[in-house]
Amino acid sequence: MSHLTCDSSFLLGVLPARWGSSRFPGKPLHVIAGKPLIQHVWERCKQAKLLEELVVATDDERIAQAVSSFGGKAVMTSIDHPTGTDRLAEAISFFPQATHVINIQGDEPLIDIKLIDEIGAALLTDSKWQMVTAANPMAVDDPDVLDPNVVKVVMGLDGRALYFSRSAIPFSRQQPDGLTVFRHKGIYGYRRAFLEQFIKWQPTALECAESLEQLRALEHGAQIKVLTTLDTSPGVDTLEQAQAVELLLQSSTHFSS
Repeated sequence: MSHLTCDSSFLLGVLPARWGSSRFPGKPLHVIAGKPLIQHVWERCKQAKLLEELVVATDDERIAQAVSSFGGKAVMTSIDHPTGTDRLAEAISFFPQATHVINIQGDEPLIDIKLIDEIGAALLTDSKWQMVTAANPMAVDDPDVLDPNVVKVVMGLDGRALYFSRSAIPFSRQQPDGLTVFRHKGIYGYRRAFLEQFIKWQPTALECAESLEQLRALEHGAQIKVLTTLDTSPGVDTLEQAQAVELLLQSSTHFSS
């Protein structure tokens, strides 16, 4: 256990892995560079220093069996969860000792290990934050700023999330010096008590409008810390992206990282 944790703290890492992806069915078991995608993510996350335990949360027995075959740990969760956060809450229920949890995307085999530990450290050392997430800077003229599939976030001076949106925020009327647009990364850390409260709240108007669960937390007054990172590791949402990631995984740079 790291010196950052106290005797009563237990940080759990959860990798959600669903079979039924509309764009890429069976994605977690798609073989990339000789291994299923979920195995690449598992092996990378196992290098994080602050995670006491790592588990795959899945709704499909094929994925659970594959995880067991490479020495990983999986828990079966319901197929009826309306959101990924509900699935996370069920996964943490298997670990009564867990006081904090990080939900790590199960399709990012190049996720920055240091970022996982930074999120864990922020959760474990500052009780002010009920959630911790991350974002990377973008140029204001990056075409992705206008892409509704790319979620943007604006923060206060202390890194507190002010708003998340699929729209281009902040709107730049004069482009003042120092203005940066931040792309939100889909990695979340939670205090357990807050996660268990969160799933009891009904979806809110802003959440439904933007289709962003984190807005439910903001509407209820949650304090969400956003860590800035230069990590732009790609996820795998399509077969073409899987092929691109395979080339990166085969490079000496990533194999040695």
